[in-house]
Amino acid sequence: MTVPWWAWVAVMTAVAAMLAVDLFLHRDNHVVGFREAVIWSGIWIAAGLAFGAVLWWWQGGEVAGTYYAGYLIEKALSIDNVFVFALIFTFFAVPETVQHKVLFWGVIGALVFRLAFIFVGAELLETFFWTAYVFGAFLVWTGYTMAFRHGEETPPDRNPVVRLVRRIVPTDARYHGDRFFTRVDGKRVATLLFVVLIAVEASDLIFAIDSVAAILAITTSTFVVWTANAFAILGLRSLYFCLAGLLRRFVHLHYGLALLLAFAGVKLILSETPVGKLPIPVTLGVIVLTIGASIVSSLHATRRSAGPR
Repeated sequence: MTVPWWAWVAVMTAVAAMLAVDLFLHRDNHVVGFREAVIWSGIWIAAGLAFGAVLWWWQGGEVAGTYYAGYLIEKALSIDNVFVFALIFTFFAVPETVQHKVLFWGVIGALVFRLAFIFVGAELLETFFWTAYVFGAFLVWTGYTMAFRHGEETPPDRNPVVRLVRRIVPTDARYHGDRFFTRVDGKRVATLLFVVLIAVEASDLIFAIDSVAAILAITTSTFVVWTANAFAILGLRSLYFCLAGLLRRFVHLHYGLALLLAFAGVKLILSETPVGKLPIPVTLGVIVLTIGASIVSSLHATRRSAGPR
């Protein structure tokens, strides 16, 4: 799929405009309530689905189907991001009024880092056929670790990137409103909120490797992969505020996500064999059924455990 330069400019301009509107409407650092989060989630999901419709009109059903498959995978994996964000915010006792700001700038960083990962990954897959086996094996292994080692998270303050930043950048171990930097005794120092932002960015780097590799298993079109990532990530902040209080009920979701990663790995490996690439309808069906079954199973399990003994 050859994409003209103006399409990249148009999409990036649209994403930047949506982020600017979001930043303007949340400039007062208010606490994001459930109702507001649901409304914004609906807006971001509608934007993602609408872009798929544009792709369908412009490039046809196959490209649009590929985009929707990537979008659904990224959206599903985003739920696991929410678990980690909740852990970070709880660990550092981040005030609710500034959580949206941290997630906003976290999304900016995620869009930039994933763009780099996508171009590098797509180039490797196009140039060296054997990288499909490497990426595929990595996804299968990641799926295994997610299924059987879920919950073994490293405390955020022990993250190597966070520790490195604290060692290099003078840091004050307090919050100073919504500022990432401030002056203490005449010296410019980073605040604890900046440390939280670094923890969020560092955790997203790990998720970025998984999610980008999973979508590259569907297509190596950098335009489709990045737009699927971008429109799914744009709703990540609203998704967090929607699900933060419900995370404890998704007890089986990590099994569904693990199965999706393993499926993407096997799909990527098969693409370099006589079997070839699996049809997009099959991929979409597996994604929807897997996520739907894991969510229904989770809600059913937690409903029973919460019932009378």
